[in-house]
Amino acid sequence: MKKSLLFVMDSLGIGGGEKSLVTLLSLIDYTKYDVDLQLFSNDGEFVQFLPKEVKLLPLLPYNRFLNNGLIKSLFSFKLSYIKTRIKYSYKIHRYKLTHAAKAMTYWQTCSSCYNSTKHYDIAIAYSQGLPTFYVIDKVNAEKKIGWVNVDYKMDNRLKTFTNEYYNEINHIVTVSDNTHKYFEGLFPQFKDKIHTIYDIINDKLIHSMSMNGGLFTYDTVFSIVTLARLNHQKGFDISLNACKILKSRGYKFQWHVFGNGPERGNMLSFIKENELDNFFIIHQPVANPYPFLANATIYVQTSRNEGYGISIAEARILNKPVVTTEYTAVWSQMVQGKNGIVVPIDATAVADAIEDLILHPEKREAISAYQRTEKKGNTEEIEKFYKLLE
Repeated sequence: MKKSLLFVMDSLGIGGGEKSLVTLLSLIDYTKYDVDLQLFSNDGEFVQFLPKEVKLLPLLPYNRFLNNGLIKSLFSFKLSYIKTRIKYSYKIHRYKLTHAAKAMTYWQTCSSCYNSTKHYDIAIAYSQGLPTFYVIDKVNAEKKIGWVNVDYKMDNRLKTFTNEYYNEINHIVTVSDNTHKYFEGLFPQFKDKIHTIYDIINDKLIHSMSMNGGLFTYDTVFSIVTLARLNHQKGFDISLNACKILKSRGYKFQWHVFGNGPERGNMLSFIKENELDNFFIIHQPVANPYPFLANATIYVQTSRNEGYGISIAEARILNKPVVTTEYTAVWSQMVQGKNGIVVPIDATAVADAIEDLILHPEKREAISAYQRTEKKGNTEEIEKFYKLLE
C-alpha cells in the first residue's frame, strides 16, 4: 500500500522555501506515496509547477475567510471568525512583532478556527511557524516532520512556545549545516532528532528553463541581477547604498531586482530621491527568472541571513560570478575568490567587490570557469527524505 503524505506550507509564492518544496515534490516516487498539499493561501506563481500527482487541498475555511477581504467577509462567514480577525489585527497593530512572533500570536489567537484533518501516515510542515503549529495541533498523523529553513531569532517567550511544538515533532529537518548548528544551539534537547537535508536544486531543470524564455538582453554591457523578497532580511538597503556608491564613482551599469515585499515602497522612494531610476530597476517577481539570470553579467545577494541561499546556488549553476554578503550559512556553498566574492554586510564592501568585477573581466571569466567545474545540483538529497519516511 502507498503511504499517505500531507505537506503543509504557507503558500507557493516566489521564494526559496517554496521553490525547494516544488522541486522536492517533482522528484517523489508516486508509485509509493499519495501526496496531499495544504496551503494557507492558494495563489502563488509556483502553483503551476506542482506535479499532477499532488492533490492541492481546498483552502481551509478560516483562510478562505481571510482571503476574501474584510468587507466581503462580513457577509460571508460566522461572527466568531470576524471577532477572531479583529482581535488578531488589534494585537498586530498594538505590538511591534517579528515575523516569527506574528506566527505565534496568530496561532494563539486563531487556532480555534481550525479543525482537525483526516488521518495521514506522515505529515510534513515545510516551514517553521504556522505550518508547524498547524501540523502539531490539527493534523492526525502517525509521524510528523518539521522543516526549519531559516535562522530566526527568538525571545524567551517565543522559544518556550516553540519548544512545546518541536517536542511533538518526530524529525526536525534543517536546510544547512549552519542552520542545524544554530537550531541545536537553541534547542539542545532535540539534538538526536535534527537532520540536515539541503534544499534540493535540480540543475538540469534550471538549465532547461533558462533557455525557455526567449532571447533577453539588457540595456547596458554590465548587468547585475538579484532574485529575492523585498524585505529587511535580504538587505536591500545595503544593495541600494552600494548602487549609489557605484553611480558616484561614474560606472555604467544596471541592477535588476526581481521580487516583491514590504520594503518595495521604501526602495522606490530611495531610488527616486537618489536619482537611481536608470541604475536600480525593480521588476515584479516571475515564475521563471532563469533567462534573466542567464543573460546577466553577475549575481549579487546582500542578505543579512539565509538558511542556505538557493538563488546563489542557481546563479552558480548558470555560471554567473557571485558577490554575496557573509551571512552565517554562506560558506556552505561559497569558495572565496573561486566561485564568487564574499564580503562583509556593508554597502561599501559590496560596491568595492562589484567594482572589482567591472574593472577585471578576466576575473569574471576565471570565476565562471571555476563554476563550470563545480558539482551542479543535489537531487540525491531526496534519499535522506525517504529515510525519514520509513
